[in-house]
Amino acid sequence: MKNNKGQIAIMLVCVFLGIVLAIQIKTVNETVGEGLLPTQRAQQLGLELKKLQDEKEALTRELSDVESKINKYEKNEADKSVYTENLYKDLEKYRMFSGYSDVEGPGIVLEINDPPMDVQFGEESSIVDELDILLQIISALNASEAEAISINDQRYTAYTEIVRVGNHIEINGVSISPPIVIKAIGDPALLESSLALKGGILWHLEYYTDYIVQIKQEKNIMISKYKKTKEFTYAKPLPEIAK
Repeated sequence: MKNNKGQIAIMLVCVFLGIVLAIQIKTVNETVGEGLLPTQRAQQLGLELKKLQDEKEALTRELSDVESKINKYEKNEADKSVYTENLYKDLEKYRMFSGYSDVEGPGIVLEINDPPMDVQFGEESSIVDELDILLQIISALNASEAEAISINDQRYTAYTEIVRVGNHIEINGVSISPPIVIKAIGDPALLESSLALKGGILWHLEYYTDYIVQIKQEKNIMISKYKKTKEFTYAKPLPEIAK
């Protein structure tokens, strides 16, 4: 009798384990795909991501080629007459103003990095949490007549959005993380002094935070153009009023 009870107990345990195993197999199949192991699914997703990245790079190169051809065409047309040449120069000037041209010139490079882990106290601090500091830096550079500004190679324009998403910052829709590298073209001495003056933003970072800050003047800085397009839906130019 005792043997029968033991056999029944073993049988019930086996049935229970079988049910649990079946549920686990079903859950795995629903999560990673039937017939695929987690590592296989990860490899598949990695290949798909690589394909999308390659397509993006190909489209970027194609766009660059088209823009190059347009610029060449515009330049050739400008050579035909003084009037057209002046229009071309004005077009280039307004492209620079709006940030739609690659530019180069003297200026400064400011790099801000997170403090080393061994000097941080309490919660981990990161410069990506300090949006107000970044905006103060941009404001100071604009006040010092910076002619072009970029943040981690993202061109700063009147339409640039700087928002915090999770543990990183998005600028122009592109995710960036420390170190934050800000480039500005303009009078190098004026740009640096506007940030480094006593009581200024860099003075505050040096004396009241543990962030690692480096600033240097450069004879030639390259800043890429703003790559997003802006379509005007509501704003329209006013007609010229006859004098």
